[in-house]
Amino acid sequence: MEVEDRLISVIPIHYTNALQPNIQLHQFPLLTRPLEVPPSAAASGKRIHARLKSKAKRLEVHVPVDTRPEVWNSERSKELGAARGEDDKEKNQELPKVKQREGEEARLSEVRMRSEQVPQVGVYVLGVLREGRLHLHPISETHHFRPTLTYMDMHLRKSRRTRGGDDSDDDDGPPPDPDEAPPAPAPRKEKKPSGEAKEVQVAVRKTAESQGLQFTGGMTQIRRDMLTLIHAEEDEDWDGYEYCGGETAEANEAFESVFSTSFEELECKTDITSLLKDVPGL
Repeated sequence: MEVEDRLISVIPIHYTNALQPNIQLHQFPLLTRPLEVPPSAAASGKRIHARLKSKAKRLEVHVPVDTRPEVWNSERSKELGAARGEDDKEKNQELPKVKQREGEEARLSEVRMRSEQVPQVGVYVLGVLREGRLHLHPISETHHFRPTLTYMDMHLRKSRRTRGGDDSDDDDGPPPDPDEAPPAPAPRKEKKPSGEAKEVQVAVRKTAESQGLQFTGGMTQIRRDMLTLIHAEEDEDWDGYEYCGGETAEANEAFESVFSTSFEELECKTDITSLLKDVPGL
């Protein structure tokens, strides 16, 4: 016997956009622990830092590493730290110089979590239930954060040079475009004709244009656009930000701004028929 659903409670909904567009959803799919400073790093006064490239919409969160001997290789951190320093210079990623002791080598002292913006499907909102009222605030952007390991390529190139190996696989430039014709071979010295006639066959390759095919954009143009975006991002300077944890006074102040202080009731002027017509798929 089916039992009709009964009304348990009515929850008033409050909507505000007081912090728009500064509310973002940050996801860390590979992080297995809370985003906080490890105890070993916190004991030495280290903190989490953040920086932003506003035009490229690229964010980074720098988390100090856990330097306990049982989980950290100090000698390895020197090698990777030197590689990261060179990689930063090459890609305009340098951080403000930190004072080091005389003769001290650079070390890999932090994990950089780099963002990738994720397209939002529909409208995302932040919802908080407080004192029997549901407060909603729109979310402007969604980002996935993953560790960036670009310095490993630099370390690999240095290791190959040290071993005296073949550097032919080094990433000294972008890979060849499959849509572009291969470079012409170097001209060879022609031998004097022997006087004998030879048959020559010429093959004509059909192209997309000769066959009447049209493309909105070939791989060449897409690749150029991607390289343009990459260079524009590398040329843009970073803006540093102070990272505040969830229990700080600054975070609590921002959290209070999410809640609406207006209790004015809104009048709905849309009937149910118009609402259903605007729902895709109905």
